[in-house]
Amino acid sequence: MEVRSTYKYARISPFKAREVTREIQGLPVSAALDLLAFTPKKAAFLINKTLKSAIANAENNANLKPDGLVVKEAIVGEGPTFKRIMARARGSASRILKRTSHIRIVLTDEIKVETRETRKAKQRAEKKKKKETAAGEAAEKSTAEQKPRAKKAAKKSNK
Repeated sequence: MEVRSTYKYARISPFKAREVTREIQGLPVSAALDLLAFTPKKAAFLINKTLKSAIANAENNANLKPDGLVVKEAIVGEGPTFKRIMARARGSASRILKRTSHIRIVLTDEIKVETRETRKAKQRAEKKKKKETAAGEAAEKSTAEQKPRAKKAAKKSNK
């Protein structure tokens, strides 16, 4: 079952908040809370607040135990932007954009836990597989190139 929590109009740019949400996706709730507690960023505090709200929703509304929950999605969308003006030289002005964001966290108890270590191992295996296929294709190309060269060399030696 999925449980969600949304923090709307958070006074932080989505770019800065996405950096933190990428780290907690796919982690168990306890590991995500630990990671957020030791991340020295403003976004970590706001996301921690939203995650705790999602956990409370899971306990109270869906009767789920928090130790079996996993962060399925941690999405940061763009909220409205406040436009402000700063005075500049010669009576001109420049615009200051104060960005806001909407933080949405979805918890579930149905998917298996994929930690950063398993994700990195999977990426390494994919890279290794790509290298092997590239090496195999290169070997095929080199043998295909050698056959016409061998024929040309044989023709030259016969003349």
